[in-house]
Amino acid sequence: MRVLIAGASGFIGTALVGRLTDEGHDVLRLVRRRAESADEVTWSPAAGIIDFTVMDRVDAVVNLSGASLSHLPWTKGYRAEILASRVTATRTLADAMRKARTPPAVFLSGSAVGYYGDRPGELLAETSPAGTGTLADVVQKWESAAKLAPHATRTVTFRTGLVIGDGGAMRTVGMLTRFGVSARLGTGGQHWPWIALDDEVGAIVHLLDSDLSGPVNLVGPTPATADRVLGALAERMRRPYALAVPERVLGLVLGQAADELLLASQKVSSQHLVDDGFAFEHESVESALDAMLSRPVPVR
Repeated sequence: MRVLIAGASGFIGTALVGRLTDEGHDVLRLVRRRAESADEVTWSPAAGIIDFTVMDRVDAVVNLSGASLSHLPWTKGYRAEILASRVTATRTLADAMRKARTPPAVFLSGSAVGYYGDRPGELLAETSPAGTGTLADVVQKWESAAKLAPHATRTVTFRTGLVIGDGGAMRTVGMLTRFGVSARLGTGGQHWPWIALDDEVGAIVHLLDSDLSGPVNLVGPTPATADRVLGALAERMRRPYALAVPERVLGLVLGQAADELLLASQKVSSQHLVDDGFAFEHESVESALDAMLSRPVPVR
């Protein structure tokens, strides 16, 4: 397939480009500067600018654009950027597809488990209603923008959890653990929906050739609490895990981000993806952490 990727230089995007290239697919990358090679296409998502004719030349579009959620604290201005960076990029892609003479067959648009909000005690599937909070509001508007794609284009909004790999939020978590200051966050019993980087990328590739449409949860098959994730990482890095940070302290330091990123409990099911034939490489968070730590640290 010929696949157009927005956000190709990011944490997930870089791994996805490598996987697609290894499997013989042709990748085009959207860049926010002057294109420097035949596999780059310039766009300006904030301004809604893109050469829509590129959509006539690709089979699929993967949208990974969006400001990082792990950039803290969430000031009022940054909360606006979190929303705008996702909605404008997604709308720009969808608008370009609608203008194409032969729009791509598949549109895979990134989304997040933040859709569900804080839901302790519930098993959350794609049919579960939206929760409340900043992220739930962002995700609903983000997914609504993806629905603007042409009816002929199969559209999937994949709701990703915490990606276990050398990047994103895990880079910060790993650094804190390495310096021996990893700590239980609140009670530690809140469920953190996680997925190994290998499986995140593998699931996206799987969805390119699937019949699924609409929301699909991209989370590991075995639920894990925050305590299990952080404790297992500290154990593997041979660092202490004896500190505890009360919820009120997290709230004072990080504000709303603490409630929605660190303290929210989301026991999210991946059964929809499994029923579609996807096989996870890493079924436990411990396996995902082992894979992360076994890789050489990239030179930056």
